[in-house]
Amino acid sequence: MQETARAIARIDCLYSLACAAYDNRYVRPSLNTKATISIKDGRHPIIEKYLKDELFVPNDVTLNHEDHEILVITGPNMAGKSTYMRQVAVLVLMAQAGSFIPAKEGSICPVDRIFTRIGASDDILTGQSTFMMEMKEVSYILKHATSRSLLILDEIGRGTSTFDGMSIARAVIEYCLKHIHSLTLFATHYHELIAMADDSPKIKNYTVAVKERGKNIKFLRRIIPGGADRSYGLHVARLAGLPEKPAQAGRRHPGRLGKERRCARPGQGACESGAVTHGRQPLFQSRHRQAAQRRCQQYDAD
Repeated sequence: MQETARAIARIDCLYSLACAAYDNRYVRPSLNTKATISIKDGRHPIIEKYLKDELFVPNDVTLNHEDHEILVITGPNMAGKSTYMRQVAVLVLMAQAGSFIPAKEGSICPVDRIFTRIGASDDILTGQSTFMMEMKEVSYILKHATSRSLLILDEIGRGTSTFDGMSIARAVIEYCLKHIHSLTLFATHYHELIAMADDSPKIKNYTVAVKERGKNIKFLRRIIPGGADRSYGLHVARLAGLPEKPAQAGRRHPGRLGKERRCARPGQGACESGAVTHGRQPLFQSRHRQAAQRRCQQYDAD
């Protein structure tokens, strides 16, 4: 009876995967032994089913140990960075389980584990703050990940002060690059980190395309090469219904806070726009930001 039950369960599982693949236009991915993940026009299998008023925007991803080992993803709040990273993890898991995947095509290497550091939670019963929980998860990942792992790291260091958080985020990227060599997706609002791509060919910058028209912006949901210099947090706050007075006050503060921030960092160059120079051209006028701007214009024209 148990053997019969297992056989029926196996048939039910395979039949369900086959139905989902047929109904939702999934494709069969190829498996490779080159430690490469390459997905063309990938889609999130859950979110695309629940979108009612807009189409899901597919995105590509390339991860390898030669020139795309770590992807640093910057861009606006609510633009789709977390969705993109989770989508990659889900598609890798589906392929490794033997399922077809929602994409135009895909070549995926088997991974030993998928590690994620996403979201925020605390443990008040044991007196552990949100930041402590985050650091515990990061610590576990760095201790157990291997070169055959896939890492999904979302906004590391956001639970503490700006400079402490930025330092932790940079240190985590450096450790992954020098010691672990996992295939890594790293989303952050610390835009200063895009300069790390200038120091290593294995780090690549990606951002989310945005179309601006006056005070209004539209998230195009397209992941493109390049770096961002803004997170549009005030715009998202306004969308969330923040009262007009604090919203207006919030728009006045960035310039003053940026000036105070530069004054608090003696010995480091700063340009007039407030971008840290790091001994090179102003960070936010770097080739990464310029590349992103060109691609945003291209998608806007399309």
